[in-house]
Amino acid sequence: MNKFLFKSGIIVSAMTLISRILGILRDIVIANLMGASDSADVFFFANKIPNFLRRLFAEGAFSQAFIPVLSEYHANGDMNQTREFIAIISGTLGAIISVVTILGVLGSGIIAALFGAGWFIDWLNNGPESKKFELASLILKITFPYLWFITFVALSGSVLNSIGRFAVSSFTPVFLNIMIIIAAYFISPNVSEPEIGLAVGVFLGGLVQFLFQFPFLIRAKILVKPKWGWQDPGMIKIRTLMIPSLFGVSVGQINLLFDTFIASFLTTGAISWLYYSDRLLELPLGLFGIAVATVILPSLSKNHVNLQNENFAHTMDWGIRVVALFGVPAMFGLMVLAKPILIVLFVRGEFTSNDANQASSSLLAYASGLLNFMLIKVLATGYYSRKDTRTPVKCGIIAMITNMVFNAVFVCFYSYVGLAIATALSAFVNMSLLYRGLHLQGVYQLTYKTIVFIGKLVIAGCLMAVVILYQLDDVSLWLTWCFGHQLEELAILIVLGSSMYLMIIFWFGIRLKDLRITIHQS
Repeated sequence: MNKFLFKSGIIVSAMTLISRILGILRDIVIANLMGASDSADVFFFANKIPNFLRRLFAEGAFSQAFIPVLSEYHANGDMNQTREFIAIISGTLGAIISVVTILGVLGSGIIAALFGAGWFIDWLNNGPESKKFELASLILKITFPYLWFITFVALSGSVLNSIGRFAVSSFTPVFLNIMIIIAAYFISPNVSEPEIGLAVGVFLGGLVQFLFQFPFLIRAKILVKPKWGWQDPGMIKIRTLMIPSLFGVSVGQINLLFDTFIASFLTTGAISWLYYSDRLLELPLGLFGIAVATVILPSLSKNHVNLQNENFAHTMDWGIRVVALFGVPAMFGLMVLAKPILIVLFVRGEFTSNDANQASSSLLAYASGLLNFMLIKVLATGYYSRKDTRTPVKCGIIAMITNMVFNAVFVCFYSYVGLAIATALSAFVNMSLLYRGLHLQGVYQLTYKTIVFIGKLVIAGCLMAVVILYQLDDVSLWLTWCFGHQLEELAILIVLGSSMYLMIIFWFGIRLKDLRITIHQS
């Protein structure tokens, strides 16, 4: 089991790394094309809505409800019954998501008015921001079908993950990035507004991802003809688990949409600055937090089904240690290198040094909560694998309310940066509540060894940050350097910081054996 988790984790992280690197390249292309302009704000806004629903219907609530039930079918050993179950789920979910997609396309203006209220009010009053509302309504019509494609992509990925084929679903997002980059170069220059070309790229990215997984499903003999089955026993289990899970997953997404709602009343560029800083946060979060959660979910589900409670706790402990090992240096690294990273990646074309300065402030705030974001992914998996979707909902609702209160407080003093501060603080609240719930239920408790392990990592991370800051030149000088020199200096600082971190944790006595899982055979 230990070797399987390591191998699976490496595969998922490697595929995710490729996707995230292409994602950064995509953002570099977008920044060069539009910077933090009105066009960029509109595109990022319109792209958030289908992504919000994607997290609800596809990658989030659905997969968290689907994989534990699918694990039960696999445990029975009847492949025909498993295929029938997959056919019913794909048909039922597909029908529902088709209706949602059609309504989204037809009602794009209403959606834009709800979540971009600042632009809508300006449109009603013929103000300077009215064009943003009109473009957002149009672009939503193009990007909304992405939800339909990605729902089936997520379903296929969950099925493949359940049989140990992690690479396919982890690699699939690469195609979205590729299509957006192609659209930026070949479609955007030929249309009246560049964001329209990027929206077409999103649509094409969803289509290519959808088609890519077909050969792998055929090879695994799990490509089935969808059928409706609302009252099927398996579907009833999914519904029972998914409905409360929808609320749990939606909490984080509602926070993001609420942030967008508030940002629509702020200065032009606020949505873009938050987007670019959040995207840099997504790189380590996807590589380690989401990757580890993806890998341990099937194992935790099997342990729960087979009543292997001790193995369940050991697997959770492994997940916590791994995300801490990588999450701590990533958190401190992003905090001290926020502005240099943004300068190297984005300052060219329409993206100015002022944009880098503004985005670095929100990145610093977001990065302070990176480890908590990662831990949330792992801790929540401990509930979903046991089909407990209600507790994460309760924790999430408290965190959402907390976030709204923090927003009201910090936006008044720090404008858009206050939104990032509120998000980071609410992540700590959510993480604490999730851990407390597992502890009170007697499911998982941090061992003394793991607490000491994390403490050593935090000390190493702090010392690493001090060394980087000592070596960091005046950031204003970076703007006078050529790209090659900027990249060289950034690489030196990253290598220096990473080396220092590794040396310190080695000196503290941390070895690979500390990541082993003790598996007891039942």
